[in-house]
Amino acid sequence: MSWYRALGITELIFIALFTVLYGLYLTRIIRLAIALRTAYASVFIKLVLRTAVFILLIMALLGPSFGAAKREVQSIGKDIMICVDLSKSMDAFDITPTRLEKVKYEMKKIVQAFNSDRIGIIIFSSEAFMQCPLTYDQNALNLLIETMNTNLVPSSGTDFAPPLRMAMDKLEQDNTRMARTTSKTIILISDGEDFGEETNTIAQQIESKGFKLFTLGVGTEEGGRIRTSSGYRTDRQGNPVITKLDAKALQSLATKTGGRYFEINENRNDVARLINTINSIEGEMMDARLIDVSANKYFYFLLIAVILLAFDVLVHVRTIRI
Repeated sequence: MSWYRALGITELIFIALFTVLYGLYLTRIIRLAIALRTAYASVFIKLVLRTAVFILLIMALLGPSFGAAKREVQSIGKDIMICVDLSKSMDAFDITPTRLEKVKYEMKKIVQAFNSDRIGIIIFSSEAFMQCPLTYDQNALNLLIETMNTNLVPSSGTDFAPPLRMAMDKLEQDNTRMARTTSKTIILISDGEDFGEETNTIAQQIESKGFKLFTLGVGTEEGGRIRTSSGYRTDRQGNPVITKLDAKALQSLATKTGGRYFEINENRNDVARLINTINSIEGEMMDARLIDVSANKYFYFLLIAVILLAFDVLVHVRTIRI
């Protein structure tokens, strides 16, 4: 037999009160019987009965568990690959403090929201790199998110095709865990400035495989300047570079794959809507196992205590015979 909780201060206080109060009661009865010169042995019948009731109530309070049983525990979840744009345009500060810092903050919310799902991270600009494979480890994901910066990838423009191809390949390779492609999701986070030529081809492949693709645009239509270590980024003529959110490119990409477009800027934050949309996607059983369980059987002890208590109330025993 095991117990849900150990004998604590509360139980010890109850035991002490019962012992002291019933001890005082017995002392009074015995002194009265001695003064009247009569028998008092029958008082111990009630003592035994009420002590049994009290012990049963304490045992019920501690939550006794016994008896072995098998229960199947199923793990239901999804696989989510997040592709994050780390091109230099993500250093623009049309969103406070910068586009990238805002993305990092919101990505931690996404990781927390899907703590029962596997999440992977791909970083990209003109090339894509696997920063974290699919994992349940939220601490590792948050640590990698915190270390993201635009110096981790080449600064030669943005191309959506490499990260989308890598995400598609990684999700497709892992068929041992999940058979339904509808439980596999790709999130593309970018400011929308795509200079690649194969994005449409990859989008068609994603749609044909049944993967869900959601795009998250970061920035404003007015745009912002890009801060560097020496000031602000300029073109060859010395003019300041203004990078603007290309929402149409991201909307078109989401539409072609049957997904949805979301946006983050100073006046709009669709991350909660993105989370709700992904939550609405039916997950798949990723793991099932049998575990040994035991139930709290306190009600048996409580029932016996109630029966004995009723017997104590209904059956009268003379404690002092005169």
